[in-house]
Amino acid sequence: MPTELPPRPFDSPRPISPSASIAVPGFLARVYGWMATGLLLTAGAALFTVSNETVLRAVYGNRLVFYGLLFAELGLVVWLSGMVGKLSSAAASAVFLLYSALNGVTLASIFFAFTAGSIASTFLVAAGTFAAMSVYGLTTHRTLDGLGSFAFMGLIGVIIASVVNLFMKSDMLGFVVSCVGVIVFVGLTAYDTRKLKVMALAVDGGSEEGKRGAISGALALYLDFINLFLMMLRLFGNRR
Repeated sequence: MPTELPPRPFDSPRPISPSASIAVPGFLARVYGWMATGLLLTAGAALFTVSNETVLRAVYGNRLVFYGLLFAELGLVVWLSGMVGKLSSAAASAVFLLYSALNGVTLASIFFAFTAGSIASTFLVAAGTFAAMSVYGLTTHRTLDGLGSFAFMGLIGVIIASVVNLFMKSDMLGFVVSCVGVIVFVGLTAYDTRKLKVMALAVDGGSEEGKRGAISGALALYLDFINLFLMMLRLFGNRR
C-alpha cells in the first residue's frame, strides 16, 4: 500500500522575472539534495532498527507502537503538505527529516519479508527508473498535466484497492495493484519533476518561499521514489 499521498498541486507563485531561469539548476539541486538526505536518513533509520534488538522489540513487538508510528507518519506528511506555505523553511525541513526517520523505522519490516540482495537490486532498478523519468520531466516541452491527472486518479485507485486487499488478502489483486502502482509512480515522477522545473522559473530559490518550495518538492519526489521502490519490490523481490 502506498505510504502517503504526495502533496499536489504545487503552489504557483507569481513569476519574478525572465532571468529566474538561471536559478533553475540551483533550485533543483536543493530539491534533490533534500530528497537524497531524506532517503539516506530513511535507510539509516531502517538499518538501525533492524540491527538494534531493543528498538526492534519496542516497535515490532507491540502493534500499538507500530501503528502509532504509521499514523504519526500520515499526520506529519498531511500536515506538512498543508502547512508548508506557512511554516518557516527551517521548521518545514525539520518536519521532513522527522518524517523520513519515522518512515525508515516502519520500512525496516521489508528486511524480514525480502532478501537483502533483492532489496539492493530492486533499489538500483527503482533508482534508474526514477532518474530516467526525472530527466524526461526536465527535458520535455510538454506540460504533462494530462499525465499528472491520469496518474493521480490511478493513485486513488491503487490506495482503495490496497485497502480492500488488506481484508481480501488476494495474491492476484496484490499483483495487479503493484503493476498499476509502478505505472502510476513512474508517471508521477515525470509530472512532479516537470512541475518543479516550472516552480524554479517562478520563485527566487534563495528566498524563504523558494526554500519552502524546495522542501515541498523534495517531499513529493521522495514519496514518488519510495512508493515506486516498494511496488517494484513486491513484484520482483525474493521473499524469505
